[in-house]
Amino acid sequence: MSEPKMSSGGEEREESPRRKKQRPDNSDDVAVGNMQRYLVAVEYIGSRYMGFQKQKGQDGRTVQSALEEAFSKFVGKSVDSAPSSRTDTGVHALRNVCHVDVERVSKRKPGEILPPHEPAVVKRAVNHFLQKNGEDVQVVDVRCVPRNFHARFEAKERTYHYRIIVSSEALSVFERNRAWHTSEQLNIPAMQQACECLVGHHDFSSFRAAGCQAKSPMKTLDELRICEMPLWLCYPSEAMQIKCCDESFRGLNEERACSSEVGNSKSHLNTAALEDALVEVPETKAQRPRCYVITARARSFLYHQVRLMVGLLKAVGTGVVQVSDVPHLLEARTVTKAPPMAPACGLYLAEVKYQLD
Repeated sequence: MSEPKMSSGGEEREESPRRKKQRPDNSDDVAVGNMQRYLVAVEYIGSRYMGFQKQKGQDGRTVQSALEEAFSKFVGKSVDSAPSSRTDTGVHALRNVCHVDVERVSKRKPGEILPPHEPAVVKRAVNHFLQKNGEDVQVVDVRCVPRNFHARFEAKERTYHYRIIVSSEALSVFERNRAWHTSEQLNIPAMQQACECLVGHHDFSSFRAAGCQAKSPMKTLDELRICEMPLWLCYPSEAMQIKCCDESFRGLNEERACSSEVGNSKSHLNTAALEDALVEVPETKAQRPRCYVITARARSFLYHQVRLMVGLLKAVGTGVVQVSDVPHLLEARTVTKAPPMAPACGLYLAEVKYQLD
């Protein structure tokens, strides 16, 4: 049995175990008749959307409604999708996954049923309509699956990333709503120790937000770790550029350093010199932003569990909470004892694993 990966990113909600059903005789066929079920992986920037899942009476656009609209324009009739994970407002996805049933009907001869589309055709066509509609959503993978395959209930493992950027300066607009920005320095070794306290099988009631639909707060957290990563986008602000010029370029040759014009108090930055200096001159933590990524991996999570755990880790990193307090917080079994929850903007649903024949 192989385990192909299809990734997905987003806010965590309880994933209920699937009720076992007797498979029909033709359940092993990829398509029943000419109705084809596709497993579709998408990436999106969640800032513009009211979460992934469409809701009755909900104002605002969702990722699911944008995706289904693109599918409907492609096949010529309404299409429903079922997601693996229902991300909340402002949460992003590197690869979220859903399944979609499509019956291919001839547009030239109404009523004539044609063989299913190839996955590559589906991907290209749906992306065309997503781009035409100006959506921040893109299909990154499509594959055919059996008709009884369910994107949510068949998931074996989910992985989330949370980005925290530490910087004393305002971030570039290109990083806006992509991470949790803090000016406070973080004690990373202490945060890693706190991660180790949370890994394993526990009652996570202290990390369970109101409205959670899970029947039990017992969960097994397979991995929780923090590491420093390069910034995905690093466009220094003007103030940061001047600071780099004043501090990092001192001692370099004049033609490679910042120059100041007479009568002008504002430093001018030589772009080529900046690129060279960033490689040659060791930077200090105070000079440039640091990006830390917290990774959480489990079969399923409680509602807001990841963001509540990140809130705790950040509190440990700033010294508000001690590592020795973490086990006591778990034992308290009430979310009222937890530090403030991390904002949605830094959360990414990174991967969903399935076991397929």
